[in-house]
Amino acid sequence: MKLSRFFEDLMAVYKAEIDDLKSDSEGKNILKARLREKAEQLPLLLPMMESNPEMLASAFHQGFIFLNPLALEALTAKEQASLPAWKTLIAAVRLEPWAEPLAKVVQTEAAGDRFLVTAAVLEYLLRGAQSRRAGSAADANDDADNDEHDEESDDRENGDLDGQYGRHGRDDGDDGDDYDLGEAGADWLAEQGFDRKD
Repeated sequence: MKLSRFFEDLMAVYKAEIDDLKSDSEGKNILKARLREKAEQLPLLLPMMESNPEMLASAFHQGFIFLNPLALEALTAKEQASLPAWKTLIAAVRLEPWAEPLAKVVQTEAAGDRFLVTAAVLEYLLRGAQSRRAGSAADANDDADNDEHDEESDDRENGDLDGQYGRHGRDDGDDGDDYDLGEAGADWLAEQGFDRKD
């Protein structure tokens, strides 16, 4: 997916804003409470709509239903000036019922229509990033599980974990639980009256 410079720059700031809202200083997840506060503050934030849209867009976090993701995918490559009007996206995006009153507040401003499109695209990008991250984490877990299985198979083939024991009843594997010969020699020399080397 190719992002326009507008959305590339704005997405980083929007993600940081959402991350900032997620937890308090003690690390507790307080996103819902902070989103409610943000929604209450929305009329006071309207002057920032064009200069810092991420500040207002966070009030709409999880407030969009994406009916046609391809339509939003196409918008991610557009610059702010070429974004369509909000009403042209009716077939592609809907607002959650709780977000509709917020949208009416925003649409009282001249830039409100374009702002809603921007907020929808930001939320679409954020959800996509979270999905990709979740998918990558699942893939990494699968890879780690496969690596562990491969190592165990290698160990079985190469003599470790095979139940075979070498001389003196010690495990013949190289898993670190063997008795150290250097240490054994040092112990024997100490028993014979020699000083230990450090």
